[in-house]
Amino acid sequence: MGRLFLVNLEGSIYSCKHCRTHFAVADDIISKSFHCRHGKAYLFDRVVNVTVGEEEDRVMMTGWHTVVDIFCVGCGNLVGWKYEAAYEKSQKYKEGKFILERFMVLGPDGGGYHMNVEEQILGSDEE
Repeated sequence: MGRLFLVNLEGSIYSCKHCRTHFAVADDIISKSFHCRHGKAYLFDRVVNVTVGEEEDRVMMTGWHTVVDIFCVGCGNLVGWKYEAAYEKSQKYKEGKFILERFMVLGPDGGGYHMNVEEQILGSDEE
């Protein structure tokens, strides 16, 4: 494997909980009201230092979406997904945006988010 060239962000950042690779700045959060398999998730306008998986269609609480999973370039852990396409007109704003699962990232204060077992059972969707 070659040398990794990582983008280092400044300010209030969200980073990988495993290797502390920078992902996004707090100013790029669009919404904090998303939920996923492991609890809360945040919708970001921009994310760095991730690779994408295979494109696939998924049915979510808000309808059909074409998404790609995103992985940390530092450690390879799955940290969220990117919306490639939304089929419901009201969901088009998500296209090109990124979800980071709070369970997989450290917040700007360096603290992690702990998964709530009840949220995992109740919220199996991304909103």
